[in-house]
Amino acid sequence: MTATGICSVVLGGLVAAVTEPLGLAHGSWLAAYLVLVGGVAQAAMGQARFRRSEAMPRRGWAQFGCWNLGNLLVIVATLAGAPLVVDLGSALLVIALVIAWRAARPGVGSAARPATGWGSPLVDHAYRTLLLVLAVSIPVGMALSQLRHS
Repeated sequence: MTATGICSVVLGGLVAAVTEPLGLAHGSWLAAYLVLVGGVAQAAMGQARFRRSEAMPRRGWAQFGCWNLGNLLVIVATLAGAPLVVDLGSALLVIALVIAWRAARPGVGSAARPATGWGSPLVDHAYRTLLLVLAVSIPVGMALSQLRHS
């Protein structure tokens, strides 16, 4: 997830670079989405999984698949003006967040973790806060999509 997130950040930067020259109508939205949701958020989830490698390992692939397919559906549907498909992609993002939240619970995969640095409770709290912010932003994005295309 970390590597895919980094690639998404780079792709978002490239989209930002060509938005004005190519006159992309949704270019700034797409660049921001790729960087923040597809990139930064996914890289954070990847690092959290890496730090807690024993926490729900099989569900890591489900989280990865739901997050990336959900992002792809949201992007394509937004560009195509298909708000119901945005909702479907958003549902996959919620599933990925639920998997991430369950893996990030205190005590899950935390045996022998250091109290400072990347294994600290403060970092865990910040990560769970990021997951909550993402969870709140999903229905906001769905509502905006519906309003924009109705």
